[in-house]
Amino acid sequence: MQTRPLPRANLEVSEIGLGTWQLGGDFGEISDEQGRSIVHAALDAGVTFLDTADVYGDGRSERLVGGVVAERSDRDRITIATKAGRRADPHVPSAYTADALRGWVTRSLDNLGMERLDLLQLHAPPPEVYGDDAVFDALDALVDEGLLHAYGVSVETCSEALRAIARPNVVSVQIILNAFRRKPLEEVLPAAAEAGVGIIARVPLASGLLSGRFDEDTTFAPEDHRSYNRDGSAFDIGETFAGVPFEVGVEAAQEASRLAGTDISPAQMALRWVLDQDEVTTVIPGASSQDQARANAAASDLAPLEEATHTALAAIYDRSIRQHVHHRW
Repeated sequence: MQTRPLPRANLEVSEIGLGTWQLGGDFGEISDEQGRSIVHAALDAGVTFLDTADVYGDGRSERLVGGVVAERSDRDRITIATKAGRRADPHVPSAYTADALRGWVTRSLDNLGMERLDLLQLHAPPPEVYGDDAVFDALDALVDEGLLHAYGVSVETCSEALRAIARPNVVSVQIILNAFRRKPLEEVLPAAAEAGVGIIARVPLASGLLSGRFDEDTTFAPEDHRSYNRDGSAFDIGETFAGVPFEVGVEAAQEASRLAGTDISPAQMALRWVLDQDEVTTVIPGASSQDQARANAAASDLAPLEEATHTALAAIYDRSIRQHVHHRW
């Protein structure tokens, strides 16, 4: 497993991390035992970066992650990133008060069993928050008090990412980036590299589309967001299949999967595509099994994709995907 720096936080993290949204729900049912085994498998495979959030299963994901890490002798090499802000009801700019931020941080510390959070990320806050100095002053105060090591922002749009990068103490921006969501390549990644801000790439497989395993008849459990959020009625539609209409995405992903050949899986090709972007710090695929966690981690050891493969993937995007996503996020 290769590592990459998170410069403003003075951290070195695995270039393949583990996203743990699925441990809280929204991807079908996963038992506590399954969840724990997935986290252990990822860590055993060299992963050192775990991403979670306080709303994943109303704290369940945080508790599972914290419980696993507490058992391990290699805790010092592991960075846990969590997110806060989506618990606000209503989710409006005025909810991001200093007291609310402290309360969210305290709850996550309890869930994770930690005295200081390695990395707190504002969880897709309302756009007005990026311009609110009081919010970032409150985060700075939590760092000064020792409750946070560092903080970043998880964004929905490229414009939000650029506003976050301009904040002097933001250490990371988490953004959807994959072969079907390419807009961040244009401005966000160069701006982050220039500022020394880390890029955490989420939804790298477009909710599984880029694994090449789905066809037009694939169905998902009712509690899986790939069933109930296809119209964006629960949260930003860009989080589900990266905003690509399912039928369009299936056809394009099947075409893309044929580029992987026989030596690597389509999912590993998709992860390698993200890692081939030098500005990316870490990519955080989820996993629903130990084998999947290991296979994801193994993408770190693969050679960069050939230029012809990059060109072919770009052509698929321009022909089939761009019109659906590029103007939106």
